[in-house]
Amino acid sequence: MSYVVDFENVSTTGLESSPVAEALAGLRANEARYFRNKYDHVFTVEPASEAQDAVAYVSRVLQEERDLVIGSRPLEATSFEVDGIRWTYVFYESGLSINVLYTLEEGGKRAVGFKLSDGMEVPAELADRFKFARQKSKLAGTIRGSFFVVKGEY
Repeated sequence: MSYVVDFENVSTTGLESSPVAEALAGLRANEARYFRNKYDHVFTVEPASEAQDAVAYVSRVLQEERDLVIGSRPLEATSFEVDGIRWTYVFYESGLSINVLYTLEEGGKRAVGFKLSDGMEVPAELADRFKFARQKSKLAGTIRGSFFVVKGEY
């Protein structure tokens, strides 16, 4: 069952099992607001069990690009195309959000972004490999983020 993320009335729907559910819901709402404002796109997620292709895609990119395996359980995922860019998001139980930005046109931007919910520890699999910058969000508190450029074809 898909869920339209509301960034005005933030809800933990689908994220209840996360120890940082409120902060993760704020992070998800922050993403929804970004896509509404920048692209007029409605940000919709599905339970990870119903979005297995999106979860597998993100896992494959992480594995092939950086030999990374995320230890946390995926809760929700989404994949969509807007303005010639394929976006794939996975929200994890730990409070981690991973997105793959993949411009379909040759030579465009392609990257993997990591965002950590307020109050969560940096996952062990990322701790020694990435530095995280902080940004403030009205919806999500303090978000810590990092990224890397995708070199392969996906």
